[in-house]
Amino acid sequence: MILKTAFSLPTPTTTLLSPSSPHQLNTLFFTRRRRRLISPSRLNSIFSQRRFSFSAAASGNNVFTSPETSKTFDFSSEEKIYKWWESQGYFKPNFDQGGSPFVIPMPPPNVTGSLHMGHAMFVTLEDIMVRYNRMNGRPTLWLPGTDHAGIATQLVVEKMLASEGIKRVDLGRDEFTKRVWEWKEKYGGTITNQIKRLGASCDWSRERFTLDEQLSRAVVEAFVKLHDKGLIYQGSYMVNWSPNLQTAVSDLEVEYSEEPGFLYHIKYRVAGSPDFLTIATTRPETLFGDVALAVHPEDDRYSKYVGQTAIVPMTYGRHVPIIADKYVDKDFGTGVLKISPGHDHNDYLLARKLGLPILNVMNKDATLNDVAGLFCGLDRFEVREKLWADLEETGLAVKKEPHTLRVPRSQRGGEVIEPLVSKQWFVHMDPLAEKALLAVENKELTIIPERFEKIYNHWLTNIKDWCISRQLWWGHRIPVWYVVGKDCEEDYIVAKSAEEALEKALEKYGKDVEIYQDPDVLDTWFSSSLWPFSTLGWPDVAAKDFNNFYPTNMLETGHDILFFWVARMVMMGIEFTGTVPFSHVYLHGLIRDSQGRKMSKSLGNVIDPLDTIKDFGTDALRFTIALGTAGQDLNLSTERLTANKAFTNKLWNAGKFVLHSLPSLSDTSAWENLLDLKLDKEETLLSLPLPECWAVSKLHILIDSVTASYEKLFFGDVGRETYDFFWSDFADWYIEASKSRLYGSGGNSVSLASQAVLLYVFENILKLLHPFMPFVTEDLWQALPYRKEALIVSPWPQNSLPRNVESIKRFENLQALTRAIRNARAEYSVEPVKRISASVVGSAEVIEYISKEKEVLALLSRLDLNNVHFSNAPPGDANLSVHLVASEGLEAYLPLAAMVDISSEVQRISKRLSKMQTEYDALITRLSSPKFVEKAPEEVVRGVKEQVEELEEKIKLTKARLDFLKSTTSLVSQ
Repeated sequence: MILKTAFSLPTPTTTLLSPSSPHQLNTLFFTRRRRRLISPSRLNSIFSQRRFSFSAAASGNNVFTSPETSKTFDFSSEEKIYKWWESQGYFKPNFDQGGSPFVIPMPPPNVTGSLHMGHAMFVTLEDIMVRYNRMNGRPTLWLPGTDHAGIATQLVVEKMLASEGIKRVDLGRDEFTKRVWEWKEKYGGTITNQIKRLGASCDWSRERFTLDEQLSRAVVEAFVKLHDKGLIYQGSYMVNWSPNLQTAVSDLEVEYSEEPGFLYHIKYRVAGSPDFLTIATTRPETLFGDVALAVHPEDDRYSKYVGQTAIVPMTYGRHVPIIADKYVDKDFGTGVLKISPGHDHNDYLLARKLGLPILNVMNKDATLNDVAGLFCGLDRFEVREKLWADLEETGLAVKKEPHTLRVPRSQRGGEVIEPLVSKQWFVHMDPLAEKALLAVENKELTIIPERFEKIYNHWLTNIKDWCISRQLWWGHRIPVWYVVGKDCEEDYIVAKSAEEALEKALEKYGKDVEIYQDPDVLDTWFSSSLWPFSTLGWPDVAAKDFNNFYPTNMLETGHDILFFWVARMVMMGIEFTGTVPFSHVYLHGLIRDSQGRKMSKSLGNVIDPLDTIKDFGTDALRFTIALGTAGQDLNLSTERLTANKAFTNKLWNAGKFVLHSLPSLSDTSAWENLLDLKLDKEETLLSLPLPECWAVSKLHILIDSVTASYEKLFFGDVGRETYDFFWSDFADWYIEASKSRLYGSGGNSVSLASQAVLLYVFENILKLLHPFMPFVTEDLWQALPYRKEALIVSPWPQNSLPRNVESIKRFENLQALTRAIRNARAEYSVEPVKRISASVVGSAEVIEYISKEKEVLALLSRLDLNNVHFSNAPPGDANLSVHLVASEGLEAYLPLAAMVDISSEVQRISKRLSKMQTEYDALITRLSSPKFVEKAPEEVVRGVKEQVEELEEKIKLTKARLDFLKSTTSLVSQ
């Protein structure tokens, strides 16, 4: 038989599978025949008669568990579910449903990387976007890959070789590169497998590596095109030099740390005068590279010396000019600045502006060169100590005082970076930056959060030329060849291959010409800047993927690489393809520890994602991470993870309840009637009883709100709204209310409506939560009857479905009444199992709909069903009852004698009042003491005053309750 479904799913035509095993439910319910509690053992017997058929999609593969047979969701099944998704081809873009593609290139992690919380953040957020758009029927491509990470990878392999007693230079370039590729093949997949563990639904069949043949072709093409346009040039400029790695490094690979050091005060004699000028420097060893002394033009202390020369100490009388420039800070040190343009970024810029010479005193290994005279060949830090000792001997050392230094260190090697002028290859950035600025200005590119547009614009407006060469062996070799015997700066050949280079050389220099390739490689960020289009086939603009998926829709990454990566991709995308490579940039913040500190090994506060997954499950980790706000840092705590693990279990238990509540699949008549209830139709909605109409209406409102938040990328709002609806509205209210239908005396039609609503609401909750919590939602989905396809590819709930606002208001009244009764029970310490009487009073309209839900009210409020009365006037024993005002026009009276032993309650309240009065008197005594008020901290005094105010209110209420109890006792005795 083919059954029609009313749950926004295609009509299933698959054969039903074998039934599942029963599972005992630990909750107490009412039986259908009699309103009495039944035991767990009896429930187990009832449920043993109910058998279900599950998803055809998962048949026979033992991938999924079920709430019917498993007490909790088994985290170990996550990997099986993931492999099953991948084996079914769900991660690949599907054009069958039409629609515009949604494409997001994954920020390629370093091939040397190991999973950390930064990876967990971007994987979670990007996977949410991808799964949401996939369920909306869009052909979805999340393109993964890894970065060759030039410096990091070379370091790893060099350390491995060093442990074998082998040096890189001993192997030679070709053999070393071969060893790196061998390492990559063996260990390079680690980060990929770890990303899969997070649930990343990438199309792994399209996985890319920045040194792949096709991507390498794109890199060469980009270099040649930029050079042909005059945008790549070779020159000597200041770079960040890593002495240990023997290469220039990017600004991103330099980390600054606050470290203790010294400020050295040194005297420079003014030539031809007995006067001295004292400078203050943190790096005395660079004085050998001084080319000038500078003072502020408005500094009267030194104006008379401007235009004269000074003698640099320990240089055998070398003279340098004394100049005036507003760059000098009059208030720092002595107000006299030594200019060492070969070893300071700011001095370098000043020297270029003023036309001063550049003097380099360092070798590439950070030893001093022959410019330093007697100090030649010594390490820079050794020179610092020896030079200061010599200055002290000659009387030129004034003082050495402690000073906190901002020290640049290599992110990879940890050594102190040396600003050094070096011959490198550069990209002229101004023409590229202009177009990238216009992209944001013209709204071709949207940056989220919007405040980062200012940072983007500032960086691009003040952009410097980009040093793209690195003195490494691992990476994309610079496609430049030199002619043996010719000047390298004047005679070089740019070509796409060695063969092409030789052909050009032969044509220009004759048949005996010899050429050799530039030994440097390109900055890793150069290949990464091409990532959105090189991964799709560029420079082959006819490539199928390039035409189908470029430009992409979204680039999601950390805000810390907005300039180093994102802006460069925008510039390169516009330059080479004519379009912005993505329409939106979503920037996330850092994940910090529970105290808001950055995670670091030194603090011992690093949280391992894999350990977290083992303890809490992937879904709990993802849900916790996703609740943050775009661009804001997120504090991660065990408490949050624990709470969201409980959320996972709550979902599982709700699924257990829903499954046990459904008819047996052998009851075909019940299932035909249940599936024919089209709850997305207005006429069906309006025919539902109050709790059911409320639950479905609230769900439809939630779908609209959550979908709007997904579209706006407000993922925190999505998570919180869905969490609140599931936990508060569905689990705490509707599931509890449905028990009166399923195990009460409401009849088959009411029970059927409740079953249909439970299934309908729960399956839609699973859809809304799936992008956040893919594993538990898929597992639960597969356990539901009549699932034709996997949740990962099921259609997203429709928007603008009917809702009944009046039913929502009415049920809220019922909730208010229930809460009031529950609060009264708590205030009077009524035993949980005790059923009490109640008289509900209200207008005729209110009583009409509230009285229809008598069983629901009795179940939720623990009332004695036979002693719940409804009327439009207070009962005769109103003065012997607790009076509750639930809402306007709805009240309740609870006979006190039926709730508590009044005499015992009087004694209990009296004791409590006496204790409170004692506490109050003690606080008043403290406040009456001038010594306390005058000497205690202000916040302590304020705290005591707040306690007094709070106790005054409690005493007032307690006295009123005690008076009420005593008056009730008096009336009862009359």
